[in-house]
Amino acid sequence: MGCRLARGNFFFILSVNDNSISNPSFTYLGKVMKIEHLMLLLAAICVFSGSGLNAQSYAITNARVVTVSGPAIEKGTVVVRDGVIISVGADVRPPADAQVFDATGLTVYPGFIDSLTNLGPAQTRPAAPTGGGPGAAAAAAAATQQQPTSNSNYPAGLRPEEAAMTDLRAGEAQFESVRNAGFTTVLTTGRTGIFTGQSLVVNLAGDSVSTMVVKEPFAQHVSFTTLGATYPQSLLGTFAALRQMFLDARRLQETQRIYAADPKGIRRPASDKSLEALFPAINGRLPVVFNAQTEIQIIRALDLIKELNLKGIIAGGQEAGSISNRLKAANVPVLLSLNFPKRTAAASPDADPEPMDTLRLRAEAPKVAGKLAAAGVKFAFQSGALTSISDFFANAGKTVEAGLSREAAVRAMTLSAAEILGVNDRLGSIEVGKIANLTLVKGDLFGRDKFVPQIIIDGKVFEQKESPRPPAGSSRGQGTAGTPAANEANIGGVYSINIEIPGQALSATLSFFQSGSAFTGTMVSQLGTTPFSDGRVSGNNFTFSGVVQFGGANLDVTVSGRVSGNEISGTVTTPQGPANFTGTKTP
Repeated sequence: MGCRLARGNFFFILSVNDNSISNPSFTYLGKVMKIEHLMLLLAAICVFSGSGLNAQSYAITNARVVTVSGPAIEKGTVVVRDGVIISVGADVRPPADAQVFDATGLTVYPGFIDSLTNLGPAQTRPAAPTGGGPGAAAAAAAATQQQPTSNSNYPAGLRPEEAAMTDLRAGEAQFESVRNAGFTTVLTTGRTGIFTGQSLVVNLAGDSVSTMVVKEPFAQHVSFTTLGATYPQSLLGTFAALRQMFLDARRLQETQRIYAADPKGIRRPASDKSLEALFPAINGRLPVVFNAQTEIQIIRALDLIKELNLKGIIAGGQEAGSISNRLKAANVPVLLSLNFPKRTAAASPDADPEPMDTLRLRAEAPKVAGKLAAAGVKFAFQSGALTSISDFFANAGKTVEAGLSREAAVRAMTLSAAEILGVNDRLGSIEVGKIANLTLVKGDLFGRDKFVPQIIIDGKVFEQKESPRPPAGSSRGQGTAGTPAANEANIGGVYSINIEIPGQALSATLSFFQSGSAFTGTMVSQLGTTPFSDGRVSGNNFTFSGVVQFGGANLDVTVSGRVSGNEISGTVTTPQGPANFTGTKTP
């Protein structure tokens, strides 16, 4: 077992072997010292109290506290007990039994919420490519054959009964990079299909699925896409199929109601698990989230919401600013994507100029939030499959530069998100009685040098160490030119890896060319050669992104991993889901 103790900015971790506590150890800032008598006493306290950090009382003091639900407290204290906020204010005194975090120079925010992600659920259903490039039809047919069997009357992709909860995996390690950015909670759903699955709200900490889940289900999710090899194969067909399924669900519910009231002389209605999964939506008990980016998609979604009397939400909303008044009139909130369009290739003198529509879209994207706020539309920020989660805060800052108030931007990733997700009674603000989800930030939240030293989820503390800043005038993150900084591993070289794709293993070769805290390189596999972009090293950890061609389509991938000696391991994340890899460095 373990018991964590903290005071000020120093963390003490007592590790006790349950089989023998005769030789306890004491870890102070990563160094182990033997302190026999004191630690034995503390070990006994931990063992007999049966409580870890979650069950203890502790206080964050001397911090700027942004409550969101009320005015900011310039120098305040937040007290947490058993994972719940029990007091907050400028004059609050820490309880006698509290462990104290001295947060001088830090700002405490409610834990940030990403209002739409695919985090957590394992991808178990291969996606059928919808592009028309070479091999797309064959790839779509193969993917369809790999779909798991189901007794649904509808093809894979048109099954609203499927739920993210079914595929949610426990384990905190998978959320580390997102937590380190400052997020405590996400809304997560499936990745593929027209019905992408029933979503759920999860905290990014917990030893089991049950301890992670905050709300399940939250909504039914719809994406305006096609099914490739089977109907619907066009967007007009998708709209028609969606409308018909909702109408059929309404008719089936009424038929079942009549039969249940008096079955004599009436043919028994057939059961249909897919249509029955839509009953909560047509009855207004479960929201329907329409993933719609363009103005015409949003209009069609609003038309469906009105016709079918649904409790609708728009996700994405890239062009929502142009119809903000209609969104307000319909009382439809927006989960606004911060994945702003950007140029995918460096400009060159010989390159063709970008179309005006593309330039306009890129210029207008940061302004949408301000337009929604001005119209009184409730909205929250979502990452929108950003390849770098740090861009979430940078792009939120761009919305502030484009006219949104700073307070509204913070609210869009805290309390407004909680309100839309229906969990504002538990999350979204720093108030007495709410779950202790807190994010401590050093520096400007929307600045380049923002750092999150501690994050608290359900009362559990996670911390990360800030990398030393380079001296003035030196290159950031570098020692001598072309070499890693002192606190960063040298990951340069070639590694042979095996990627654990469900049902098969994919061999690949990673080649790293490192310069300070940055690197370039390639990933070579049977799918081709993928150049690295945004390669970064932090300690022994690394991340990069790239584009893999598959089935005639381009798939964005992100890779995160760790190097330990000659061993390498990590995760490749694609739109179809994550896959772990391991490997070794070649001589």
